[in-house]
Amino acid sequence: MPNYDYVALDTGGRERRGSVRADTPNEGRAKLEARKLYVVRIEQGSETAPAPSLLSRAGAPALKRRLSAKQLTLFTRQVATLAQVAPLEEALRTIARQAEQPHVRRVLENVHAGVVEGRRLSDSMAREPRSFPPLYRAMVAAGESSGSLPTILDRLSDLLERQAAVRAKVMTALAYPTILALVAVGVVFALMVFVVPQVVAQFDSVGQDLPLLTRIVIGISNFLRNWWWALAILIAGLGVLGWRGLREPHIRMAVDRSILRIPLIGRLVRDLHAARMARTLSTMVSSRLPLLEGLTLTTGTIHNRALRAASADIVEAIRGGGSLSVALRRAGVFPPLLVYMTASGEAAGKLDIMLERAADYLEREFDAFTSAALSLLEPAIIVLMGGIVAIIVLSILLPILQLDTLAGA
Repeated sequence: MPNYDYVALDTGGRERRGSVRADTPNEGRAKLEARKLYVVRIEQGSETAPAPSLLSRAGAPALKRRLSAKQLTLFTRQVATLAQVAPLEEALRTIARQAEQPHVRRVLENVHAGVVEGRRLSDSMAREPRSFPPLYRAMVAAGESSGSLPTILDRLSDLLERQAAVRAKVMTALAYPTILALVAVGVVFALMVFVVPQVVAQFDSVGQDLPLLTRIVIGISNFLRNWWWALAILIAGLGVLGWRGLREPHIRMAVDRSILRIPLIGRLVRDLHAARMARTLSTMVSSRLPLLEGLTLTTGTIHNRALRAASADIVEAIRGGGSLSVALRRAGVFPPLLVYMTASGEAAGKLDIMLERAADYLEREFDAFTSAALSLLEPAIIVLMGGIVAIIVLSILLPILQLDTLAGA
């Protein structure tokens, strides 16, 4: 179906430009007149993807034309709220005008322009694929097709907000131990490079053999002082090799599988993925979006290759006529609770409710798990740092005690 570019006037006498899909110019004119637009000119346009509308700002930089996860969550909540009390076009225009960042305003204005041209909201969002993922657009399209767009947008808002809350919890759980570990390494490095050499220099004129612990600490200190650049190059080289290696599919798959086998980290990754999948599937089922389509779109967003392969196997199993619970059980990487509650939901015809409850439980388990892990990890780092500092201090005190013993003799 070709595109027809048009110039028209609305009921307020304002000029409207855009394009409309139709088999013939008369059909395109009829579609525009049904939208209460007086057609001034209509002619066949390009068969390719539509060009940016004249209503959107020209010259927008290709870089940074993307909504972040936080900005997408805020936009979804805003449009879900305003769409209940105002026309969609007006809601989009209001949100775009209130955007503070220029690149956010340009993205939203482009979506608004598509709606003004007569496109569906999901099709307008497809003009900004970097900001609106395929799964997001599919759920919006399902809401438009069923006439329940405000409800779908509200569910999408809840989904994105819960995912943002989980991401914040992960960042909070990792931030403090990471900073604490970096500070510990920095303190130990400073002691070895700046403090130990100054103190040990006082023992050079004594002529006595230094204790073994002191000699070991002095050797490490000399290495760090003289060869720190080689150590930095080695670490950087290993980082580059690791990065290059992870780009190889078989190496990345082996590493991701190994991560899932780590006692604590593996459980954390599995539970996070299971909770995210359960909540996403719950939203899709309650929104009347086909389960197979949603699973297919979700699979491409999974970073862990082992979990992605398991999700792809689930898609193939369901496409072959199997149930979701059986496919989850055969995958062998999902918590038994999720499998059991999925089977219960399928049997009772309440799959969306059971998936949501499974997601709630897994997220509570994640909170309890991270709290317990942090309660053990933080003192472990402190004790380890204290032990290393104690060894350094002891290596300095041993020669002093040895000199006092010789002097007393």
